Amino acid sequence: MEFTELVHELRGEVIENVHYGAICVVDERGKVVHRAGDPEHMTFLRSAAKPFQAIPVLKRRIPEIYELTGGETALFAGSHRGEEYHIAALESMYKKIGIDENKLHCCATYPLNEHAKEARHRAREPKRRIFHNCSGKHAGLIALCKHMGWDEKTYYESDHPVQLEIVDTLAYLAEVHKESIQEGVDGCGLPIFALPLRNIALSYMKLACTDLIGEADIRFAASSIAKRMNEHPEMIADTKFVCSELLRDDNLVAKCGAKGVYGIGLRKERLGIALKVADGAEYVWPCIIASIFERLGYNKRETIDRLYSLAPNVMINEDGKEVGLRKAVFDWA
Repeated sequence: MEFTELVHELRGEVIENVHYGAICVVDERGKVVHRAGDPEHMTFLRSAAKPFQAIPVLKRRIPEIYELTGGETALFAGSHRGEEYHIAALESMYKKIGIDENKLHCCATYPLNEHAKEARHRAREPKRRIFHNCSGKHAGLIALCKHMGWDEKTYYESDHPVQLEIVDTLAYLAEVHKESIQEGVDGCGLPIFALPLRNIALSYMKLACTDLIGEADIRFAASSIAKRMNEHPEMIADTKFVCSELLRDDNLVAKCGAKGVYGIGLRKERLGIALKVADGAEYVWPCIIASIFERLGYNKRETIDRLYSLAPNVMINEDGKEVGLRKAVFDWA
């Protein structure tokens, strides 16, 4: 494990916090063109796997079969924050597919966004599975099981046909032997997979540049889910979150995962980026990603500015006084 310093947080002139991690940038051949830290660091994708977990669903034309909208389809790859419009779209989707939310394997919870959670508390509503940020992904997998005649009750088990196809898909796109993919259990109860950062970056490069995907059905599905992500960025997180701000840029396909992991593909530049913050911090993502884009000479300044607006590098205290600075400090080869 080789991590390097990515971000310093200074209060006055004193370094108060240091965030370590690793970054890998690959080109369309999978060659590492920039790195900070170890590009072979084995990393769980967590929710950054969702676009790939959706590919078997899109391969079978599930959105067309159940007449789902683009926004509903985007939720297959989303980590929604539980806003009212998310829940309305999910309930619409569940009705069209014929899903009982109590059949979802993810646990009942409250929405991720605080004001959405407070609204449910004020209304004295109980926790629900549909409020879980992964409930769109689970719905897609259940819909696929219904269509294929697979057991809907055990879709979360690692030897279930839907999970086996997900592993095969990820191995194909990441260009690894599926036996080398390490497996764990995600927060929502589904299998989750660990790959070297370099291979995560390669997978995201292909998600952006789908012409490089040889298998036609996977190419179609990858193009379809990436398109829905760009068309409905508010469904991938909410109206103002890192994923959503990145996806407003139609040159990018991007998705975060818990514990500091991020994957990004750049279409025009034909690059893939993967990063891991070692302490799992998410609030430093804007600082790191904006700095990566600046170092790459990315020409869409408005995208970089949107990132900095989410988490300004100048730190302000409760009185509105400037008290410190957050800055990216990594060097890359």
